[in-house]
Amino acid sequence: MGNQKEKMGTMKKIYILHGWTYSLEKWDEFAKLLRQNGFDPVFLKIPGLTSESDEVWDLDKYSEWLGRELSKINGKVILLGHSNGGRIAVYFTAKHSGKVQNLILMDAAGIYHKELALQVKRFIFGSIVKIGKKFTSSETLKNLLYYLAGERDYQKASPNMKLSMVNLTHHDLTPFLSKIRVPTLVIWGQNDTVTSISDGKLMAKLIEGSKLIIIRGARHSPFYTHPAEVAQIIKNDI
Repeated sequence: MGNQKEKMGTMKKIYILHGWTYSLEKWDEFAKLLRQNGFDPVFLKIPGLTSESDEVWDLDKYSEWLGRELSKINGKVILLGHSNGGRIAVYFTAKHSGKVQNLILMDAAGIYHKELALQVKRFIFGSIVKIGKKFTSSETLKNLLYYLAGERDYQKASPNMKLSMVNLTHHDLTPFLSKIRVPTLVIWGQNDTVTSISDGKLMAKLIEGSKLIIIRGARHSPFYTHPAEVAQIIKNDI
């Protein structure tokens, strides 16, 4: 028992901000491999997703929440953000670089696109929120709109979390990337269709001194489809 405690004490903690999900089950294998590689993964339960909250959230509120969570920890932290968790990690680190030792961005959200398909998606999100009550009698129509938006998780969200997603997707974090002053590892799935590989390349270009590693054959969740490869990359670079 003593040896196990001693081993845990020497492991590097990685604080993980997951994406827009209500379950951490898909992270299990990756977390196990991180432990085998000398890291102690700590999942931060994001309010409204893996932690209950009936509030409407935006980036400032999430950044303040993250600041409170990390203030409980002495010294700087290794922070990993995936997808929407990456969005929060970018915003927080740009404003509070002094708290972050290393930043890992994995298929992170936050780049605002003006392409027609994404404008339609944002319009659908906003429309569902504004006139959602009118759709309550037509599940077929609601499901069609969610299908067109390409967001099954949005369909599961509470009314206030739908508003939260609208708040988050309207932010463009491009101007914040150059404000990040910590060693940053950018990991991206080669075939990501949610946050395109061009986003990863832009983040790596604008974050000074960052390193981009592309996971061949992976899509939006390389931690799930390529857990051993991603865990090894982190072991080699952090």
